[in-house]
Amino acid sequence: MKSIMTEKLPDFFSDPAVIADPRSYFDRMRAECPVAKETYHGTMMVTGYDAATEVLNRRDDTLSSAVSVVGPIPPLPFQPKGDDISDELEAHRDTLPWSAHLTTFDGTKHAEYRAIVASLLTYKRVRQNEEYLHGLADRLIDGFIEKGFCNIVPEFGHATTTYAISDLLGIPEADRPELLELIGAPPSQIEGDAAHKIGADPLIFLKPRFDQYLRERRENPGTDLMSELAHARLKDGSTPSLDMISNLARFLFGAGQDTTSRLIAMGVKLLGEKPDLQQRLRQEPERIADFIEEVLRYDPPVKTSYRLARKSTTIGGVDVPAGTVIAICLTAANNDPAHFEKPDAFDIDRPRLRDHMAFGRGAHTCIGAPLGRLESRVAIERLLARTRDIHISERHHGPPNARVYRYEPTYSFRSLSDLHIEFTPA
Repeated sequence: MKSIMTEKLPDFFSDPAVIADPRSYFDRMRAECPVAKETYHGTMMVTGYDAATEVLNRRDDTLSSAVSVVGPIPPLPFQPKGDDISDELEAHRDTLPWSAHLTTFDGTKHAEYRAIVASLLTYKRVRQNEEYLHGLADRLIDGFIEKGFCNIVPEFGHATTTYAISDLLGIPEADRPELLELIGAPPSQIEGDAAHKIGADPLIFLKPRFDQYLRERRENPGTDLMSELAHARLKDGSTPSLDMISNLARFLFGAGQDTTSRLIAMGVKLLGEKPDLQQRLRQEPERIADFIEEVLRYDPPVKTSYRLARKSTTIGGVDVPAGTVIAICLTAANNDPAHFEKPDAFDIDRPRLRDHMAFGRGAHTCIGAPLGRLESRVAIERLLARTRDIHISERHHGPPNARVYRYEPTYSFRSLSDLHIEFTPA
């Protein structure tokens, strides 16, 4: 079937209205066709659950993750021609955004380096970090509990996840406050990313520091994750270069705090809007894990991931020419009424809570998903335990029937800029 071009829809990649309300855009796009080309950049938007599953689980070489972070912007540095652009892609790969990092790797290279990270970020290691997470959450809450109010995004969400991944990696405590400030805005800004954010290595500013950490670990290994990473071996027994190990460490640090901080903030926002659910979770803390899963389905921290058609193919029966950028719209798939009954309802009792694809699927499933689940569960658990009620600040966000929330202007991620809450200490 020939691809369908959508009409009269705003530009997903630049319209502020879509940043504020992506669900309406996705609903309209899905209603026209779950696999359709948007008119502004020629990106194939995949909004149906089944079609998104097909793309993410595909194991042949028709699709590449080379554009997985920022999608169609900037455009490819070459003009795609014919039904197979593999040679052109490989010739230009090193110039593409984020090409130095694992998320954009394909095939054997991706599998080999992902295996290194997966062997370190084990379930056992994650669970061993739980005691630290409980203490961290309480220390952060101690910093604002007596005030009766706080801005959750910097004071709790971002701080929790940055300090947590720093502890897991073994970053010195004296360096952690500075690193908390360094990450900055997420990529895929609708007004354009800073030049370094669309380079091959947007985390280059962290390289000297992490290179030094790794050199120290190679000389004097400890028990932290960075020590194991410094001495990691590839499947053939060879030692990866320091540059590659540094890339993995820096990507772990960046990805390890960014997504989960957004998840925590969105969870607190939903609790502030749903006092009955808030009270239920205080009485049934064992259901907080289910609450986290429903947050991930309902309004996940990553709206879209991207693939590039290396070869001409079809998705959901729709023709996709080689060179087409494909947007897998995770939020749209998670709210597809063909798969989820009453998707607009936030319901922690719905069946198959983990059917969502907030952490992706297939070869590029988020390696840090268990850590993200644990960090967000502990953060919400401790916040509920330390408060009797949580309200959204009307002074900052308006009354319940006229709320105003600010989101980071990024087309790929769902990220609250701030979230002011008020509460009564328990």
